Amino acid sequence: MRFQLLGPLALADGPDTVVLQPSKPANLLAALLLNANSTVSAGYLQRAVWGEEQPATAKAALQTCVLRLRRLFAKHGVTGTAIEAVPGGYRIVAGPPTLDLLAYRDQVRRATAMDHDPEAELYTLRDALSLWQGALLANVRSAVLHRDEVPRLAEERLRVVERVCDLLLGLGRCGEALVDLWTATRVYPGHERFHEQLIEALYRSGRQSQALAEYRRVKDFLREELGVDPSPSLRRLELSILRGEELGPVGQAALAASAPGQAAPVVAASGEAVGSGSASGEVAGSGSASGAVVSRVVRGETVPQPDAETPGSEPAPAPGPDPVPAPDLAPGPDPATIPTPVTAPALMSAPAPVAAPAPAPVTVPPGAATGAPSAAGACAPSVDAGVGPVPGVPHFTGRAAEAEAMAARLTAPPSTGPADHRALAVVVSGAPGIGKSALAQHVARQVGDAFPAGRLLVRMTRADGEPRTAGEVSAALADALGATGEGRALLILDDVVDADQVRPLLTPGGPPGTGPGLAVVVTSRMGLGGLIATHGGWVQRLTAFTEAESYGLLLAALGAERVEAEPDAAHRLTAVCGHFPAALRILTARLLTRPGLRLADAVDWLGDDPLARLTLTDSPGHSVTGLFDRALDRLDPRLSQAFTHLAQGPPELLADGGPEHEGPVPEAVREQLADAGLLEDGPPGPYRIHGLLRAHVRRTARIRDRRTEKV
Repeated sequence: MRFQLLGPLALADGPDTVVLQPSKPANLLAALLLNANSTVSAGYLQRAVWGEEQPATAKAALQTCVLRLRRLFAKHGVTGTAIEAVPGGYRIVAGPPTLDLLAYRDQVRRATAMDHDPEAELYTLRDALSLWQGALLANVRSAVLHRDEVPRLAEERLRVVERVCDLLLGLGRCGEALVDLWTATRVYPGHERFHEQLIEALYRSGRQSQALAEYRRVKDFLREELGVDPSPSLRRLELSILRGEELGPVGQAALAASAPGQAAPVVAASGEAVGSGSASGEVAGSGSASGAVVSRVVRGETVPQPDAETPGSEPAPAPGPDPVPAPDLAPGPDPATIPTPVTAPALMSAPAPVAAPAPAPVTVPPGAATGAPSAAGACAPSVDAGVGPVPGVPHFTGRAAEAEAMAARLTAPPSTGPADHRALAVVVSGAPGIGKSALAQHVARQVGDAFPAGRLLVRMTRADGEPRTAGEVSAALADALGATGEGRALLILDDVVDADQVRPLLTPGGPPGTGPGLAVVVTSRMGLGGLIATHGGWVQRLTAFTEAESYGLLLAALGAERVEAEPDAAHRLTAVCGHFPAALRILTARLLTRPGLRLADAVDWLGDDPLARLTLTDSPGHSVTGLFDRALDRLDPRLSQAFTHLAQGPPELLADGGPEHEGPVPEAVREQLADAGLLEDGPPGPYRIHGLLRAHVRRTARIRDRRTEKV
């Protein structure tokens, strides 16, 4: 059994996860786990549970909450972790195997010791970041914890992301860094270090004009919103770009500044430094690797300490520095400037970025100031291995039956097939945006105990939509699988274009280090029937959410308080989105950035033009129309033309005996469109087109016709 703090408070046992309902015992459990292996004073626990104004019976009620937690532990079979009553307070004992926060800090601590091997450090840090599961303590209603703890944990995560991006830049993998940095700079607009890294990555990739435009954007934001100028390091970077100077390798000063071991002390609201050996900074950090019990004073409260160490026990390790962190996907402000997305005001600001040494001036040929940086300072244009740890999926809901079936399939003993190929476990197929990758990643995270050698996510398609070759992926897998441990490994081949892209990876001539113990999950918009015929396996075809699943997603993403206040409006919103997972994700992201918008008003606002409004304004690539356009661009032109004809015509066109005057589409063509995920199974009839996709095709045709008329 494992406790999960890096997201909603939950208990996890393999693939089974129980998310605790908001309650006073949940507040108490979160406060104890955040200070695991430490004695937490009864006074602090009472404030964490009831706030600064406590009832007269708080002391007795605290004992009742402890009793309820012990009953909860017994109900779910939690035996290795107990709540202990100690002089002055309570203590819970945990270690990395039983608490994700300690596992995360242990991973970061191990990564810090790998500074001699950037690739290994990068892999370890990304594996640590994959433990984060969404908004911190979203189901814990404790203003004290959200004020004191959540900003500190968010800061840890941000510093890890800084380090990851610095490592990627240092390794010349600017394309990978840009993926993380575009998100980080939009979620945390006041975090200058992220902007500096983004501008540097753009410039090193030969995108000088974009780099300068990004500098102007952040400069305007800092002046208008905060009334300050960009930092000296940002201004020096802009000057180097204007001059067309070579940046050279990423400076060691910048790498050292972002290293988890170099995190600067953070000052809490009380003026007490945390994260550098103070009680607040040590909790759940020191001694976590071994799970040793360490009694300390927590939150400045006097707590009687036990006598000297128990004979024969090892001393607790020295307090480790607070690690580094990554931004939440859900839009939210920067904890360094304004309140965090969880509602608590941030108590600390991000460390001031330490600039790399200014590069020496170089001789620039005429016109170089408007061109790309020289090759010595540029990143390789497409050195993106596309292989990494399986990330978590924030607010994953629904698909309970599918997830259970997949988990059972993956954890079953490996099947033995013919000697000329490796058995395939699962193919997850369906329309673009239906949630294939989310389901595969969620299940992979749930069955981690069955794969001690690790779980890897392999992007089979580049960011520009071009498929990766089997040879390219095989080389990347050889390196990644060589770094994993012993035992079974799980591989997710994500967004496969066709069967030929996968077959070379599933044969004895595939990447070194793979074998019969390797389980494979393939996600694809295509049905991949040919692959199933030659390699066997099991198919999970996904369709749109049920009404209950859509409502559950709104509850998880927006919070029960907001959704249950307007349940009818919430149901209408899911209907406008057609219960389409990608549309619902985009909708919740927009509503999170507009907390004052009533759901009833959002129904009218969205219903006026759903396709235009199901997009993220600060990230136009995240839109329903963009998703559908990219899917249609993959089609053969003849299939694309046939699909446009079907979407614009009456539903009867999808039937076998479609109206002759409309120009019926042959069954073979309809089968190809169904295999590509663009036609769903009926009723009515054998095929149907999702309402959003049909509306998109018709809307695109109208725009095209208007442009033609103008010409």
